[in-house]
Amino acid sequence: MIAAALDNPRWIEEAVQRPDSRATEAALERQQQLTKPAGSLGRLEAVAVQLAGMQGCSKPQIERLNVTVFAADHGIAADGVSAYPQEVTAQMVANFASGGAAVTVLARHLGAEFEVVNLGTVAKVPVSEGVIDRMIAPATANFCQQQAMTTIQLQQALAVGAERIDRLAGQRPDLFIAGEMGIGNTSAATAIAAALMQRKALELTGPGTGLNRLQIQSKAQKIQQAIDLHAVAADRPLEALSRMGGFEIAAMVGAYLRCGQQAIPVLVDGFISSVAALVACLLQPDLRSWMLFGHQSAEPGHRLVLEALDAEPLLQLDMRLGEGSGAVLAVDLLRAACRLHAEMATFAEAGVSDRAE
Repeated sequence: MIAAALDNPRWIEEAVQRPDSRATEAALERQQQLTKPAGSLGRLEAVAVQLAGMQGCSKPQIERLNVTVFAADHGIAADGVSAYPQEVTAQMVANFASGGAAVTVLARHLGAEFEVVNLGTVAKVPVSEGVIDRMIAPATANFCQQQAMTTIQLQQALAVGAERIDRLAGQRPDLFIAGEMGIGNTSAATAIAAALMQRKALELTGPGTGLNRLQIQSKAQKIQQAIDLHAVAADRPLEALSRMGGFEIAAMVGAYLRCGQQAIPVLVDGFISSVAALVACLLQPDLRSWMLFGHQSAEPGHRLVLEALDAEPLLQLDMRLGEGSGAVLAVDLLRAACRLHAEMATFAEAGVSDRAE
């Protein structure tokens, strides 16, 4: 798939499928017959109906779950925008592979298929069967000084995301979650989002890995300088991605696009994942109908990105870890919604009187 995508970089323009309207209607009709007042389960009802359309069946389920974490380093880390040193990216890749990270604990609890994909780290990642090696370069260039990715690097990163979805052919998951790891990637995501939403960097800049107030102000100033340097128009999502993004963010964009093309439901994680979703939806607006949103993170920019996507997250727990952790945490809520939808009795089945007309 990677070679094919590089030969045909226009694959990202392939049509996104549409959810099954008949399955949506059947699920909605079932919801109206269940032994409860209409709307009494709130958003649990709505997400069950939405998943029904995505999965093309009146009773959706989430049994087969895929979680893929994309990892890469960023040149802007040299400017001190993170509280952690850059070698942490490679160290965390090894931690994912050994099962010691938060997202791997949660994925294990859910029985999810989990993988980590290394697109390029400055420090060497120990050889491990648990790491998919898709090295593009040790890191992106520092986007405060120059374009982060070349055109070829951007195409490679997008293709890696698509490849990880295409490998699922024949065993399509009920739900896909993308996570990310990369020191400096909140800065990259902030720059992309601010440029595409025509916002000032300070409106979106947050603590990331734990910066204090003065450090956040310095980080925002550097990001704003980069935004001014690149001067990307709001309708140029790929340009924003290549100029200020990261390999792992681009891989998530590619994965999301391919999910829409392959009719696979997506549960989007936090700020960085949502910025990737924003880029993907600007490229293919119909992709939005394949997305649910796991949580609203504590990063201040996330609320603005969610608003731009017209998205209402399932949870709000002040998380800002990344990795896909917030989305994975929301899966049990979706599973509960599906089971209520499928297993509750109808008024007729239970012999319970429906409301008077």
